[in-house]
Amino acid sequence: MPPSPLPPESDAAITPADIRDGAAVALTVGVAGVLLGMLWAWLAPRVQYVSNGEAVFLRNTESEARIGSDGTFLLLSAGLGVLSAVLVFLWRRRGGVPLVIGLVVGSCFASLVGWRLGLWLGPTSDLVEAAKRAGKGVPFDAPLELLAHGVLLGWPMVAVVVHLGLTALWGPRDPEPLPEWHDAVYPPVHVHAPGADAAPEPPRGAAS
Repeated sequence: MPPSPLPPESDAAITPADIRDGAAVALTVGVAGVLLGMLWAWLAPRVQYVSNGEAVFLRNTESEARIGSDGTFLLLSAGLGVLSAVLVFLWRRRGGVPLVIGLVVGSCFASLVGWRLGLWLGPTSDLVEAAKRAGKGVPFDAPLELLAHGVLLGWPMVAVVVHLGLTALWGPRDPEPLPEWHDAVYPPVHVHAPGADAAPEPPRGAAS
């Protein structure tokens, strides 16, 4: 029997190129947090305060704008998480642990960048100064804030789930191992050799 071929080398080993790809993903996704901060500062609903000259009060105590600010941040994070996962998958369809780690690290950093940048781009957090500038009885915008800091995990969670789903559905498949007998000839050649089972012909002129 001919010797069976050696199994192909495993592709599961992490190479320096994989680590570089993961670092590139983390850096690129992290920088995208600037976009999150800008969109949040632009689209988040505003809470308004009003001053009576001595204190600052909510203009509308029944307003849901404070909760809407958290919801806007979460929706934007989820959308950017889907987008980043799709782009990473299209760039490296084979996936891999370094890419997933880079996506998680970059997404967490992007959420933090978007949060802090949105606070900086939004209305000032100095309510006393804002009330003085607005004047007595004139409403002014309150600073942005996140009431539920758990929304910061929206981007990384959505990005990882979508990326793993895309990799499982459309990622490259590992080749199936070949059986040991795939090169063997069955049945062996000598079993059915030409004329092996045929009876010898009698010599000519022999008596019947």
